[in-house]
Amino acid sequence: MEIRFQNSPKETSRMNTEELRANFLAQNLVQDDVVKMVYSHYDRVIIGGAKPINQTLQLENHPELRAEYFLERREIGIINVGGAGKVEADGTIFDLEKLSCLYLGKGTKEVSFSSINPNNPAVFYLLSSPAHQTYPAQKMTKDEASPGTMGAVETANERTIYRYIHLDGIKSSQLVMGLTILKTGSVWNTMPAHTHTRRMEAYFYFDVPPEQRVIHLMGEPTETRHLLVANHEAIISPPWSIHSGCGTANYGFIWGMAGENLVYSDMDAIAIGDLR
Repeated sequence: MEIRFQNSPKETSRMNTEELRANFLAQNLVQDDVVKMVYSHYDRVIIGGAKPINQTLQLENHPELRAEYFLERREIGIINVGGAGKVEADGTIFDLEKLSCLYLGKGTKEVSFSSINPNNPAVFYLLSSPAHQTYPAQKMTKDEASPGTMGAVETANERTIYRYIHLDGIKSSQLVMGLTILKTGSVWNTMPAHTHTRRMEAYFYFDVPPEQRVIHLMGEPTETRHLLVANHEAIISPPWSIHSGCGTANYGFIWGMAGENLVYSDMDAIAIGDLR
């Protein structure tokens, strides 16, 4: 598990491209038969990926957690962006098709990941945060996730938003999690942009064609920076930073937050004309 510490807005404004990528871009999250984790000191969130092909993968503990097992004091959201797969949690098996979500609460001791077909393996994206209360495990498909359409063709941001873990969805201690899929011909996400200093956010991009990229905007509204992101890469977004992107083709991304509250709509909007 890789450990990443916090960076201030002033420090970030002086970073070059490689320094920005080293601090805020998570690459190689999805590796064959590996569970890869990145621990961020922004709200102590852990992001990760698991791609089981030839074996069942275990959610292993890590010394940095100082815990008996990974979810002793944590909760986790899991979304599958690959082929059909299974997650087993303390003996209960959950079948996850593509874009299905599973929440596991604090106190879940044993978690494993497997694929139904190794020729079309599951790709599990993981988002975990500290938890102060235990909530039951719950699975939700994309059709159950209260999908809503936003944006328009005229602004190149027509998209469908699926909300899984939030105040009116799957119950959690502090995780908020869902995904967005852009319509064909639309490329912008989360524009106009916003910040929310009360919680961090992470973006995991998927279904980005191999030859395409997403230009992710970050930084303070008046000190924006950009990162080019490929398929199955993630952005760790500080609470003070905007988080928005424009792709060279349409794509999907998983968004997830942790921090002060569970209200999905809690954000401080930034007018497009005020960005610099």
